[in-house]
Amino acid sequence: MAKKNQTLGEFIIENQTEFKYSSGELSRLINSIRLAAKVVNHEVNKAGLVDIIGAAGETNIQGEDQQKLDVYANDKFIQTLTNRNIVCGIGSEENDDFIAINSSDDKNQNKYVVLIDPLDGSSNIDVNVSVGTIFSIYRRVTPVGTPVTIDDFLQKGDQQVAAGYVIYGTSTMLVYTTGHGVNGFTLNPAIGTFYLSHPNMQFPEVGRIYSINEGNYAHFPQGVKDYIKYCQEEKEDRPYTSRYIGSLVSDFHRNLIKGGIYIYPQTSKAPNGKLRLLYECNPMAYLAEQANGLATDGFQRIMDIKPTELHQRVPIFCGSRKMVEKAKEFMKNSQEK
Repeated sequence: MAKKNQTLGEFIIENQTEFKYSSGELSRLINSIRLAAKVVNHEVNKAGLVDIIGAAGETNIQGEDQQKLDVYANDKFIQTLTNRNIVCGIGSEENDDFIAINSSDDKNQNKYVVLIDPLDGSSNIDVNVSVGTIFSIYRRVTPVGTPVTIDDFLQKGDQQVAAGYVIYGTSTMLVYTTGHGVNGFTLNPAIGTFYLSHPNMQFPEVGRIYSINEGNYAHFPQGVKDYIKYCQEEKEDRPYTSRYIGSLVSDFHRNLIKGGIYIYPQTSKAPNGKLRLLYECNPMAYLAEQANGLATDGFQRIMDIKPTELHQRVPIFCGSRKMVEKAKEFMKNSQEK
């Protein structure tokens, strides 16, 4: 039974029997992510004081300019997960290909792969807006004792064994699920310990916030335009409030607590959407469904999509259940016209 102010370490030990494969590795893996998050949090909080903000002068596989903190966070998470000899492979939004990791005895005995967006929303760092880390954990599908392959990473979202995010904001929180609800832990910076502050987090069934970059309105599909008009109508329960930060972790976190929908649809400029299925959409979809919400690409469940490539992009509608259902209704109706 989750107890408020319980430490993350205590919570992991107390609940590790809920893991589908309870042999200790997954608990150690969550602990490793906790450690790397604390290191990255320390650097994020120094961003205005040391030479860590701004562009790194490189672009990632998506052709996006890498920020210095992108590179730093990526290095720290990969280093921590590798050195602790817990995973057999890592996929990062910042890397062209996955990283195969040998265990200490070179027999690849580790069972889990991690997919990670090391610093989501990093373009906001320079203006002191909340950013985050998103992670997703799968049990490998290739035989233990052999090198990992692309098949270990290209799994449907419904095969995730854990997923979560860290938000570096006015306080630093780690929010995660292992398929038994969603719990949030807040970092006490004085002693460097995460404490359970938000047990059993749930999306309100209906929220009053919609989060979308309306600057792209002209490029949205008709169903999205129709849904935005619906959100803005003067009715008894509307108009809704528009809130968009431009950092997926921040927008999702606010909507999880207050109720709302996050939308990043396909556009005429980005027909497949912008967000990555494996690093962003699947972990957020898993969290949403575990918190009584929904996540769809506008027509089908996000976690039912079979990935075909490591950096695949998809549209996403994610958040409070009834709001996502209504958005899907508008998408379906516009397609039938």
